[in-house]
Amino acid sequence: MRTNKVVPYLFLLPALAILALGLMVPLYNAVLLSFYDWNFGQPWSAARPLGFANFERLWNDPVVWRSVRTTFVFGFWVVTLEMLIGVSMALLLEKAVRGATFFRTIFVMPLMIAPVVVGLIWRYLLDARNGIVNFYLLQIGEAVPVLQNFGFKAHTWLGDPTLAMVSIIVSDVWQWTPFVFMIVLAGLQGLPGDVMEAAYIDGASWWRMTWHIKLPMLRNILLIALLMRVIDVFRALEVIFVMTGGGPGSSTRVLSLTLFQTAFTSRDLGYASTIALLLSVILIVFSLVLLLFSNPLKDKADF
Repeated sequence: MRTNKVVPYLFLLPALAILALGLMVPLYNAVLLSFYDWNFGQPWSAARPLGFANFERLWNDPVVWRSVRTTFVFGFWVVTLEMLIGVSMALLLEKAVRGATFFRTIFVMPLMIAPVVVGLIWRYLLDARNGIVNFYLLQIGEAVPVLQNFGFKAHTWLGDPTLAMVSIIVSDVWQWTPFVFMIVLAGLQGLPGDVMEAAYIDGASWWRMTWHIKLPMLRNILLIALLMRVIDVFRALEVIFVMTGGGPGSSTRVLSLTLFQTAFTSRDLGYASTIALLLSVILIVFSLVLLLFSNPLKDKADF
């Protein structure tokens, strides 16, 4: 009997070993490099031990902490909007009504585009001189002059700090909301039909069924979607790099971009590893806080 309980874990061992190796080796290298001054392209023999100097530099580096703040601002708006829009669209397109399949297909298309291409698309759309967005804003503003007072005019979308932040938020929401949509839609379609039917027979309205039945039963799925989006937001790099390069100034310079530029522009792999450890700690803390609210695997009925 005891052997039967052990066998499933034995089958998992190879996958767990590969996963542990893929996690621990990079982590070990990052921790090791954080105690050295080693530039990209140099032999390891040229590495100079620094002790905790990189960590002291990190603690006193205003660029890094400004990047952390920018990441939190970017992440808050991105995750909030993606969850709200994704869940709302999943609820609206849950039923197999006419045209639902078409709209579902259209809605998930941005998810299939590479992030670099997404950055290029939005960069051209928001170009101050030749962008489509400014073109139509100008056309509408000229047709109805009073609307110019409400923003219907040309803007330097990627040249203004506030508008640049809005632009990268919109681009990320456009690309990744379908991810939340697909997860929530799959969860909705997996809910027990007898529960929904009983609530409908009892006279529950759509609004009440959504708030008191569907969303509570989707709690764990929503937490998983939220956790995955938080992790991805902290790794966001390609779209921001292509659209703004972290500018204007440092208004859109998120922590992952600071890490990238430190490693591959400044070629300071030791300090970049220290920043990577900070990023890892932030992600671990966020993940633990989210998981404290609910263990996604404790109640299989919620799936």
